[in-house]
Amino acid sequence: MMAQYLAIKAEHPHTLVFYRMGDFYEMFYSDAEKAARLLDITLTRRGNSAGEPVVMAGVPFHSVENYLARLIKQGESVAICEQVGDVATSKGPVERKVVRVVTPGTLTDTELLNDKSEAVLLAVHQGSRHKLGLAWLSVTQGALQLAECAGDELESWVARIAPSELLFSADVTPQFEQRLKAIRAGMSMSLTQRPEFQFDSGLGLRKLLEQLNGATLTAWGADDLVLAHAAASALLAYAEHTQGRALTHVQSLQVQRDDELIDLPVTTRRNLELVQTLRGEDSPTLFSLLDTCMTGMGSRMLKCWMLEPRRDRSHAVARHEAIAALREGGADLLRAELKGCSDIERITARIALRQVRPRELVGLRHSLDKAAQLSRRLAGQQGLLAELAASMTPPEGCAALLARTIMDEPAALVRDGGVIATGLDAELDELRAIQDNCDGFLLELETRERARTGIANLRVQFNKVHGFYIEISQGQLDKVPGDFRRRQTLKNAERFITPELKAFEDKALSAQDRALAREKFLYEQLLDQLQAFVPAVTRLARAVASLDALCALAERSLTLNWSRPQFSKEPGIEIVQGRHPVVESRLAETSAGSFIANDTRLGPKQRMQVITGPNMGGKSTYMRQVALICLLAAMGSYVPAQAARLGPMDAIHTRIGAADDLANAQSTFMLEMTEAAQILHAATPQSLVLMDEIGRGTSTFDGLALASGIAAHLHDRTQAYTLFATHYFELTEFPAKHHAAMNVHVSATESGTDIVFLHEIQAGPASRSYGIQVAKLAGMPAAVVNHARHALAALESQQTLSREQVDLFAPPPAADTPMHSAVEAALSAIHPDSLSPREALDALYALKKLGEKS
Repeated sequence: MMAQYLAIKAEHPHTLVFYRMGDFYEMFYSDAEKAARLLDITLTRRGNSAGEPVVMAGVPFHSVENYLARLIKQGESVAICEQVGDVATSKGPVERKVVRVVTPGTLTDTELLNDKSEAVLLAVHQGSRHKLGLAWLSVTQGALQLAECAGDELESWVARIAPSELLFSADVTPQFEQRLKAIRAGMSMSLTQRPEFQFDSGLGLRKLLEQLNGATLTAWGADDLVLAHAAASALLAYAEHTQGRALTHVQSLQVQRDDELIDLPVTTRRNLELVQTLRGEDSPTLFSLLDTCMTGMGSRMLKCWMLEPRRDRSHAVARHEAIAALREGGADLLRAELKGCSDIERITARIALRQVRPRELVGLRHSLDKAAQLSRRLAGQQGLLAELAASMTPPEGCAALLARTIMDEPAALVRDGGVIATGLDAELDELRAIQDNCDGFLLELETRERARTGIANLRVQFNKVHGFYIEISQGQLDKVPGDFRRRQTLKNAERFITPELKAFEDKALSAQDRALAREKFLYEQLLDQLQAFVPAVTRLARAVASLDALCALAERSLTLNWSRPQFSKEPGIEIVQGRHPVVESRLAETSAGSFIANDTRLGPKQRMQVITGPNMGGKSTYMRQVALICLLAAMGSYVPAQAARLGPMDAIHTRIGAADDLANAQSTFMLEMTEAAQILHAATPQSLVLMDEIGRGTSTFDGLALASGIAAHLHDRTQAYTLFATHYFELTEFPAKHHAAMNVHVSATESGTDIVFLHEIQAGPASRSYGIQVAKLAGMPAAVVNHARHALAALESQQTLSREQVDLFAPPPAADTPMHSAVEAALSAIHPDSLSPREALDALYALKKLGEKS
């Protein structure tokens, strides 16, 4: 047995092997020690192998999903090794083999997956000329995607794809591997190294053509993506290896290019709290507010729309029209029909991988009926809803096949029996009849034997260990007939078997085993038949998911009083009475008052707003709400505003907040400058840029100088739509010399020594910061507040008397302006009228020496 295990382990050296032994999955040696540490399970030793004790640890097979989930969460992979041989005919250890490998990026088990997120596998190929090939796949979704990007764009692509597992070649440079490890440090992602030969572009092209059943990749626009082909080669090979079979359900391909999606860098996703709060919580976020979907696949579709908004407005417009139609009536009925619908997308993938369970098939049958009803309810609709209705028509014969094959309430697993419906197979029905008549036969036998023996308390029973038996108490043993054969002795009774009971036992137990074998055979036949329906059911699943997401957006728009945005080919952002969706919802939940809505206008003649006002006044909320409204519109949702008109947009960049990145040895200010630099390099005139309190991490003059330079660059060169919040009041002079900038402020008013926030955006600069008043609200001791007031008064008085006027916004001297020479500098420092003869002579010698040096 150990020889068999070691041979299997040699094929999976870097993976934990769960080796099936009876009712347990066992691990040995280093695997056992590692699992004991990660799972907090008992480590034991049994016997010897090669002179050393065998270290073991195990987990029960019936609860293996719980242990797998914990290992996957820690980034581990597990090879599941099952018995595949026949126990009755095997000589020596029963044949075992790895039936699948569970890894973070290739999860398919319902118990291991989050209903609202995908497990994504990404392969990265390091090509030449600083270019990379990318291929990624969600095994349960069955959608393969390719892309190529510049080397310095890897971090943003990985953040966008958010893989659970990343594959890379063993021949990458050490610097590239370290870069991947740095990316992993900031994400919940595991790294897996694969052999160099698997990243082969020619092999990848052949694999893709086989997968898609095509002669070329022209139809998918992927012919020229050679580096992505290499990544796809490793990706498909690894996915097939982990699932133990070909991925027949992967029949679609998408190519993503830089200019197709609105760029949402990782900092933007974090600062806008799209799927996680700044504290790492799942709520309250934009996604948690939007997601009222009735199915997991609808939630995943909605998240995809939110995180991958397209620059092309046609998708968003189609969704806006669908939401408008759903708002007029029918959305509630559709949502009621969607409620209770199974996760068709994942069930279909598990059918293709032959991992589906009986109860999932029952759920699929009922969901197909629901899909047909949904399709009928959408009759007469136009546009996107009409397309979805057509795709939701179930493939003919699929539901009927499931209905006649699977019981209405089957067992959880095929190995338990009770899965195949009665009437499907005559042989199975006959074998079941033998088992069903068992109770009647035993009662009849018990009655006859009591009468024959005169033993009133004689019992005929059965258990899984000893089979059928007749139990007689110790006080009645003298009445036992001669044809009774002793089977087991207990403390107070004896158990016997008779020739008649033995013959029935052989027949009944044989029938049970044969019935289970027959059920397994018929179930495998069913899976064979279902393969033909996989493509159609996959399309149906995506249509149902899209309808669920649209219904959720329609419900949100009505419940939260959102309006339909308009798109324009002309550049600009015009928002009337815009609101921050999450903040407004939280205020309503806590009865803390109503949200103060504000207008926003940005365009060619007003590209930048310099925003001033007190801390806690609402500057950051205002900036974020503008970005969220733009994002919601682009994903196809209604928006929290009275009206919105938006021009073209290619990216949303944010620089908000202050935090150290100690893991990468970056201070708060270094991180701030790094992110600001990335924005200045990446932003375009069609980008929205949010800059909040830039330059606060260094001295006042350094920060002010940098803030003014960054503002000038965004205004003069980048010309992006910019919201620039600052506490540097000197920057309120910026619009005076920059025609496309204007001052706005968040209003507040004083009541004695206290402050009242009005949260309203008004034209012009703020009159002051109110920092001391805010400190008082935070609970600062009165002595500190009084000291600060006196110190502030003194500083303001001194600044008024001695401040030198500096033009912060004057352009720097041209790079080719000649600097004064040392001789010229020395000459300008000489004042002849004040020099003595000796000093004049020394100055002459000094000039001569400087001249010789130059």
